[in-house]
Amino acid sequence: MKKLFTVILVALLALSVLFAFVACDNSHTITVGASQTPHSEILQVIEDNLAEKGWKLKIKVFDDYVTPNTSLDEGSLDANYFQHTPYLDTFNHDYHTDLVSVGKVHYEPFGLYGEGVSKSDYAAAGFVKTGRTILVPNDGSNLTRALFLLQDEGFIVLRSGVTPTDTLTVEDISDDKGNEISPVAAETITAQLAESPDGTLAVINGNYALQAGLSASEDALAVENASGDAAQLYANVIAVKRGNEQTEKTKALLEALFSQEVYDYISSQYNGAVLPVFSVK
Repeated sequence: MKKLFTVILVALLALSVLFAFVACDNSHTITVGASQTPHSEILQVIEDNLAEKGWKLKIKVFDDYVTPNTSLDEGSLDANYFQHTPYLDTFNHDYHTDLVSVGKVHYEPFGLYGEGVSKSDYAAAGFVKTGRTILVPNDGSNLTRALFLLQDEGFIVLRSGVTPTDTLTVEDISDDKGNEISPVAAETITAQLAESPDGTLAVINGNYALQAGLSASEDALAVENASGDAAQLYANVIAVKRGNEQTEKTKALLEALFSQEVYDYISSQYNGAVLPVFSVK
């Protein structure tokens, strides 16, 4: 009986050590939700840096723009990296969450792409900008951004007084010039464009264009101006749940991201489709 008691005690002690190890390991794991491209790729750059400082980086890849925020709100993520502040603000309003940005990392200029339309076709004087089907992202801030790009390119006219910080819908188009503006889920646009008749156009988010093998410099018919306020307004951010802005995990993640290594990686890897927006100290 005494021997059995000893065996049970040893087993319980072993389990307690195991649970303590797992708890310790989890406390030093930073779990970040991200889009596949370029976000998860950029995060992979800092894995070794964090490991040297005692942190394990766990990257969860999402293929939509909703789940990474609901997961962050529910607590299964420590942070996420896939969105800009206007989208985050709209999401907080629509889903009654309280997520905040803790730092801007990069900017992805929106591009206008065409099925069966080459850059030379688009640049030709006779290119017709009426009577076309144009696919655009259907979520508020990205739809706004797409509509302003279409206005800049002469496909539509927006009603007077609207600004890029407003949340627009197709109802804010005062003149569609005979074009059919079709809002669809952002993650489906590249596939839908590929299945559309020649002459169809689409405004595509930078990350989804990259995932589809599209180059902003080589394939885009037009690209959002990256030299103005858009780079800061639409910069992709690290988001956390309010109250976690100053945790050790958040500080470690930001310190690793805002490095010369990450700055150089973004600058050289994406040929202008992704641009760093932070300064290296």
